[in-house]
Amino acid sequence: MEGGIFHASTGWEHLLPPGLRQLRDPWAACRGQWDFLALTPLGCRMLAGQAVTAALLLLPGDCGANGFRAETVVTYGLSPRDSITFSSLREPVLCVQRALPLLRGGVLEPQEFPLPGLAGAEGLLPCVSARLLWTGSPYPP
Repeated sequence: MEGGIFHASTGWEHLLPPGLRQLRDPWAACRGQWDFLALTPLGCRMLAGQAVTAALLLLPGDCGANGFRAETVVTYGLSPRDSITFSSLREPVLCVQRALPLLRGGVLEPQEFPLPGLAGAEGLLPCVSARLLWTGSPYPP
C-alpha cells in the first residue's frame, strides 16, 4: 500500500505511522495514483489545479478540490461538516463524525479519542487524521 502526506509540519513526523511517507516535492504528490494521500492546508493550496489522484484522499474541509480525483474523500477541520474534527480544543478530543473507511480494510465508526497533552492540536490535525485512517488509531505505538 502506498501512502503519503504532502507538506506536513516538520517536527511532527513521529505522529506519522510506518509506511506513510512525508512528501515535500509537489511533483511527487502528483505522480501516479496513491492508495492514500493526505494534504495539509498549505499542501492543498500548493497543489490547487494539479492532477492529484488517490483511492482515499484526506483534505482540509475548506480546500477546493479543483483537479483532485479520488474514489473516497475524507475531510478534516473545525467545521461540523468535516468528517474528522475536534469536539474540544481546550483538552483536545478528536471526533470522528461519521463512519470512515480504513486503509487496511474495515470501517471506523463515529467515536471520540482524547488526546491529552497534545499542544497545538489544530495544526496537528492532518497528521493525526492520517494516522487514524492508516492504522485505525490516532495514538502512536
